[in-house]
Amino acid sequence: MGAVFSLAMVQESVALFAPLLPSYQEAIVTRDIKYGEHERHRLDVFGARKQGAKRPVVIFIHGGGFVAGDKGGPGQPFYSNVGVWATSQGYLGVAATYRLAPEHKYPSGVEDIDAIVAWVRANAGAYGGDPDRIVLIGQSAGASHVASYLASPKTSALAAKSLAGVVLMSGIFDLAAAEFGRFEYAYYGEDPGVIAICSSIDGLAKTPVRCLFTLGEIEDPNFQRQTSLAVNRWVQEKGRWPDFHLLEAQNHISPVHQIGSSADEVGPVLAKFIEKVTA
Repeated sequence: MGAVFSLAMVQESVALFAPLLPSYQEAIVTRDIKYGEHERHRLDVFGARKQGAKRPVVIFIHGGGFVAGDKGGPGQPFYSNVGVWATSQGYLGVAATYRLAPEHKYPSGVEDIDAIVAWVRANAGAYGGDPDRIVLIGQSAGASHVASYLASPKTSALAAKSLAGVVLMSGIFDLAAAEFGRFEYAYYGEDPGVIAICSSIDGLAKTPVRCLFTLGEIEDPNFQRQTSLAVNRWVQEKGRWPDFHLLEAQNHISPVHQIGSSADEVGPVLAKFIEKVTA
């Protein structure tokens, strides 16, 4: 499929992995729960059980270049595959969506992640989840939003209290060094001064939350550099590496499409980290 992220890459990845995902019953999912007032303030809960089960909660935040993407729905394999996988591991799964640019610009992503985590903290127990063992996973633009939630002065302290761990799958962290296109400008705007303020790289390096960075081996060079910069800044700040995993032979989108499939090489990496931070 190559390393350059494109619509063709997404379509080829979908065609490859969708047939390899297990079937599941919609009965295991509670769909489109509102966590806010906007029409995109919706989330799905996978594997609800009676209150008191106290399972770790795994929240997945999708990508889409800040201007597109969705958590999925009935009959759609992505990203229900992540929620179904979470239940297979003994977790409570949550897949959520958020407001999109250009109508909603920075910091709307921070605000929406904050609202999602707040909803899970308040309601996880009713679905058999443990509100004190939440792991937040973001991919691509979702990872950028999650990183901003960890880094923002308005939410960093609350994030540290609310999360057991975070997985950042190929996000953008240092906006000054990023290759900007129409999607990034749609969300962050075009003012260079504002763009510099929106970078999460410094605040992310200061978070006490355990973080796992993942990177596809054949990612677009922009995402290669962004993850390298974030990990390097982390080491400068803390004197040690974060958790990190290079996903061999993976591109930008294939890691999340294969989670839970019969060819899954990513789910075990995530599960190992989740078990470590929620033990």
